[in-house]
Amino acid sequence: MKHLIDILDLSTGEIDKLIEKANDIIEHPEAYAEKCARKKLATLFFEPSTRTRLSFESAMIELGGSVIGFSEANSSSASKGESVSDTVRTVGCYADIIAMRHPKEGAPMIASMHSPVPIINAGDGGHNHPTQTLTDLLTIKREKGRFDNLVVGMCGDLKFGRTVHSLIHALSRYEKVKFVMISPDELCLPEYIKTELESANIEYSETKDLESVMSTLDILYMTRVQRERFFNEADYIRLKDSYVLTPEKLETAKKDLAIMHPLPRVNEISCGVDDDDRACYFKQVLNGKFIRMALILKLLEVD
Repeated sequence: MKHLIDILDLSTGEIDKLIEKANDIIEHPEAYAEKCARKKLATLFFEPSTRTRLSFESAMIELGGSVIGFSEANSSSASKGESVSDTVRTVGCYADIIAMRHPKEGAPMIASMHSPVPIINAGDGGHNHPTQTLTDLLTIKREKGRFDNLVVGMCGDLKFGRTVHSLIHALSRYEKVKFVMISPDELCLPEYIKTELESANIEYSETKDLESVMSTLDILYMTRVQRERFFNEADYIRLKDSYVLTPEKLETAKKDLAIMHPLPRVNEISCGVDDDDRACYFKQVLNGKFIRMALILKLLEVD
C-alpha cells in the first residue's frame, strides 16, 4: 500500500504517468465514470478548506465512488481528544482511501503509519500540500508544455506557504529551472529550503520588488498572506497587502507568462487580471479535480 505525504514520494516518472492519466481523463471522461464504483473516499479535514475538499469529493464522485468525512475538527472526535492515529484506524474501517488536512506539520505522516488504507496529505500546516503541487504541475505542463528551462517567480508568503515549498521541491528535479523569490523579509523562504537549493546547485534569487523582475518570468506563482499562520494580528495587517498584482504591473511581462495562484485569493490579484489570457488560476482549480482523479486511481490500483 502506498500513501502520498510529500511530493517527493513520487518519482518524476510517476508524476509523468499521473499527468498522462489526467490528460486522458480530460479527453475521455466517460471512460472513467465507473472506475471507483463501490469505493469510498473519506475526507478528514481538521482545518477549513473549500477548493481542496470539494475537489477531492468531486473527483471521487466523477469516478463513480462515494464520499464520507468531516470538514472541521469540531465536528469530529478530535474535539473529544481522539488521536490522529485512532481516527484513521477507525475511518479506515469505513473507507478505501483517506484524504487528510491537518494544521499540524507531520500529522498525515503519523496517520500513514497507522492507517489500514492509503492516506493522501491534503495539506499539513505550513509544510506540504502535494496534491496542490500535482495540480500546479499539470497546469504548467498544459500551459508551457515542459518543466525544464523555466524561470519561476514565487511571490507573497514564502515562509508559511506550503504550496510554494512543495512546488519548489517538485520543480527542483528538472533541468535549468531558476527560481525568483519575491517577498518581504518577514515572509522570505525558510533557510532550510534555501540550503537545499544551494546544495543542489539550483539557481535562485531574492527580491522585494515584483515589477523589477516581471519581464524575466515564465511563471508567476502568487500567494496570499495567510492570516491563520500569524500569532500577531498586527504583523498580519502590516504585511497582508505587500503585493497586489494589477494589469498595469503586467505591462512588461512576457506574452506567454502563466499567472498561477493556489487560491483562495484575498486581494493579491486584482479582479482586473482575471480577463487576461495569461491568468491560469481558475484553470488550476479544474486541473486539480482531474489530477486527483488520476491519483485516486493510482493509489487504489484501479486501471
